[in-house]
Amino acid sequence: MTVAQKRADRPQFRNINALTDLPSYRLPAPGIVSILHRVSGVLMFILMPLIIWMFDTSVSSEISFARFKAAFDSGLAFIPGWFMKLVVLALIWAYLHHFTAGVRHLWMDVSHTATSKQFGGKSAKVVLAVSVLLTLLLGAKLFGLY
Repeated sequence: MTVAQKRADRPQFRNINALTDLPSYRLPAPGIVSILHRVSGVLMFILMPLIIWMFDTSVSSEISFARFKAAFDSGLAFIPGWFMKLVVLALIWAYLHHFTAGVRHLWMDVSHTATSKQFGGKSAKVVLAVSVLLTLLLGAKLFGLY
């Protein structure tokens, strides 16, 4: 087979229409992990004031720690406690996913000679499973299931 025949057999790439083509496009697991890695980083950055407030309030004094606990039990100003817990659950997922995906990226950078397409797919599925499983476990603790 000549080079010209190989080029002729390759698919032609075209611009996609977001309304008609994207709903039927099946993104592979590494692509999903990559996008969620960015989303989790943005989420942690946006929630940084909440993270700083939670840390400061929880370690300043016993009175501020009681206020911290009350924010999750009965709410804070006009924000109900269950909503605070949902936001913290999203923050927990963002941290866990970002961390596990970051470890995956570091491993692939360090061992780039052993990295293959199959390894990328399997490791992406492991990242998704581990981050969701740990989020569910910590979410159960956050909502008082154990």
